[in-house]
Amino acid sequence: MSDETLVWDVRLFIYKTLTDTERAPTAAEVAAHFGIATEDAQRLLRDLHDRHAIFLDPDSGAVRMANPYSAVPTPYRVLANGHTYWANCAWDAFGIAAMLGGDAVIHARAADDDAGVSIAIRNGRPLANGEVVHFLLPFARWYDNLIFT
Repeated sequence: MSDETLVWDVRLFIYKTLTDTERAPTAAEVAAHFGIATEDAQRLLRDLHDRHAIFLDPDSGAVRMANPYSAVPTPYRVLANGHTYWANCAWDAFGIAAMLGGDAVIHARAADDDAGVSIAIRNGRPLANGEVVHFLLPFARWYDNLIFT
């Protein structure tokens, strides 16, 4: 298997693990799954990060984001298919619901007053009650500081 094929297989493994277990795999788990050295798994994760296919935590090197999933708790939770997932932002919360299909409930905190907001998704459509999603930065600037964005 070529490195190019392996890097995308690792990405798929990350998404499958997040979808099935609600958490990102460690480099050691990636290594064990693919029968490679942990150092090679770390290199593959870094390659995916450099391609903006995932986002590694700047301090630990662990998978922090595999958009639309967040591997750390955030103000955006999505309940779908019997699981609770964290999203990186409001946009990604809708992305998780769309990616998984079916029904979902998004729980978030409003940025202006920290009040709770819940939006049900039924048959792929949000049942909104006048909620508005506002993005502080335009998409072109999201990678300036992806954790803040």
